[in-house]
Amino acid sequence: MRAMNQRNMAASVRARLLKRARETQHLGIAEIPHVEAAFRDICAVELDDGIRFQPDSVYAEEIRKEANYSGVRVTLIGILDGARCPMQVDVGFGDAVTPGPEAVDYPVLLPDMPAPRLRAYPRYTVIAEKLEALVSLGIANSRMKDYFDLWILSRWTDFDGELLCRAIHATFERRRTPLPDGVPFGLSDEFAQDRQKQTQWQAFLRKNALDELLLSEVVAVLRVFLSPPLDALRQAAAFTQTWHARNGWTSSSEESGR
Repeated sequence: MRAMNQRNMAASVRARLLKRARETQHLGIAEIPHVEAAFRDICAVELDDGIRFQPDSVYAEEIRKEANYSGVRVTLIGILDGARCPMQVDVGFGDAVTPGPEAVDYPVLLPDMPAPRLRAYPRYTVIAEKLEALVSLGIANSRMKDYFDLWILSRWTDFDGELLCRAIHATFERRRTPLPDGVPFGLSDEFAQDRQKQTQWQAFLRKNALDELLLSEVVAVLRVFLSPPLDALRQAAAFTQTWHARNGWTSSSEESGR
């Protein structure tokens, strides 16, 4: 029930965000009072979806994930059938979205409710952002969800190598993060075998009720997936291969020979 409530809440927030999109799109920096006021107005929007948000519960504060990245974290309360459902929304500005936002229909639980249509990060930018954190944080990286997300994307999604290189380059340049000289520590066996990292990984799996999965296996897959585009960028070389979720990186000649 809790998961369903959170899903309903997320869809409802997004529907209200659409109604206020034109009024909030000009926020160019993380201005806390403006963001807080915008979310109070968003919470006041009435929709016939059984969910009521409390404008007075909105609270915004600055977040800093890295020294060169800032944003605003918004917390608020939604009411669904008498149940109080806390929500958190992180708002960031200035990300290098490459190749550009994609239009997606956000799934809904009730069949008679229209699916909100949103502009979302392309999967290439998702990979680039999580990879940049993996490289810049190194052993200090406790974001085990990033590893899981990268693993899921690599196992279920195909990628154009050239586009992925463009996204990685844009994100690293935006964050002013230098490319690693070789395999980044976050993709090394040493990282995967670190006792603290394994403890954090097991805690992540338990918290999300996920099946047993070795961190070493995840890191090994990500090393195969992410090392070639990083190598190409470091060498300023063209990278025209395609990642296939089932077969890994393949060249156009290999694909034509199948």
